[in-house]
Amino acid sequence: MRLAAQGLGVSLDEARVVADATMSFAAGEFVALVGPNGAGKSTLLRALAGLLPPATGRVLLDGRDLAAIPLSERARAIALLPQAAPVHWPIRVERLVALGRLPHLDAFHRPAGADREAIARAMAATRVTHLAARPATHLSAGERARVLLARVLATGAPILLADEPVAALDPYHQLQVMELLAAEAARGRAVLVVLHDLGLASRFCPRALLMSEGRVVADGPTAAVLSDAHLAATYGIRVRRVADWLVPLARVAERDQTP
Repeated sequence: MRLAAQGLGVSLDEARVVADATMSFAAGEFVALVGPNGAGKSTLLRALAGLLPPATGRVLLDGRDLAAIPLSERARAIALLPQAAPVHWPIRVERLVALGRLPHLDAFHRPAGADREAIARAMAATRVTHLAARPATHLSAGERARVLLARVLATGAPILLADEPVAALDPYHQLQVMELLAAEAARGRAVLVVLHDLGLASRFCPRALLMSEGRVVADGPTAAVLSDAHLAATYGIRVRRVADWLVPLARVAERDQTP
């Protein structure tokens, strides 16, 4: 399955936030979407999910105009983990994750069979099974981030869009989530993830899209996209590439039962 933008422009409050974005990614790809604050990354992700209408251009799902595809079909094909996803009611964690199966259920039907299996797999993958009975409002920010990722994984959607999924996590769980997303791509999902940590992007994502001022200014192998010239032009920074720089490299022990 392939998701693409063709000449996509998105406006918010009459201000053009994304301009002339053309890109695509397909099954099996793990792509980092990077760029400075205000570059338009989150807006592009929401437009790709069909939550924001294009001002110009279009979004295509396997060659079909996303706007013409029924909402239920979109929900089964594309799963979005938004950047800010507060939980305001004390729903149990297992029930919160089960909401990811709603696109597959008829009205008034509860998850059963394959749905329960998908929920259990998603919770095990994100290491939140031990939180199943806890109210979601009693979670730490890092626990909540992993539970919401489990809800997205439970949909089984072939396309996964994740907006800063590691922002609230400690280094151990950052690595865990990045390994999990890489594994999902290896199993055939198309994964596009917004990241501010360029070290994680370069370590885990073979391909990167760089945005600046609403435009996709570079697209290709991550090492080439995160070149000194591109980083200076978009972020306004110089970087030093040092082999022993403090970058979390690998998890050394299991911590399944810890936040």
